[in-house]
Amino acid sequence: MRGFISFADHLSTSVGKAFSWCIVILMGGTCYEVVMAYAFNAPTLWNFDFSLQMYGAIFMMAGAYTLSTEAHVRGDVLYRLFKPKTQGYIDLVLYFIFFFPGVFALAFYGYEYAALAWKIKETSWNSPAQIQIYMAKSLIPAAGLLLIIQGVSEVFRSIICIQTGHWPARMVVAEETEKILMRTSQDEDQKDVI
Repeated sequence: MRGFISFADHLSTSVGKAFSWCIVILMGGTCYEVVMAYAFNAPTLWNFDFSLQMYGAIFMMAGAYTLSTEAHVRGDVLYRLFKPKTQGYIDLVLYFIFFFPGVFALAFYGYEYAALAWKIKETSWNSPAQIQIYMAKSLIPAAGLLLIIQGVSEVFRSIICIQTGHWPARMVVAEETEKILMRTSQDEDQKDVI
């Protein structure tokens, strides 16, 4: 189980970090469009669809990374008061009731959606550039598959927590802004004392 958890975390982190570079590409495309439109009065036809595809890629492919780092928004007002073993049971049940049905649907129907787009070589209907979008639609089932892999990893984490009473360590941990600010404030206070 721990080997699979490590594999899933490495995969999710690698894919998430690779697709985070889409932000740089998106920013470059947006800057290019602004310069072309306002400095040269020659806006592009392709940039709107390009921006949508880059943003879609970031959004879809960051899901497994976000799950692996526990960075999703979570209403844990009561949850965090429970013992880790109880949290493990809650997570285990909720993954099977809510997470996996939705993610399997995303992967299965996303595959059909992408396959049809590839079959007809689908292009964007909302811009005169007619940019091909079937490649971008392939990210839907890919994101579903990554989420399934990471979801299985999270189930294994829950089982280990139920068995041991402690959550297994994560490769990357997302910190709450409140904790970061508290630590920064404490560091600054210590510098003032010295």
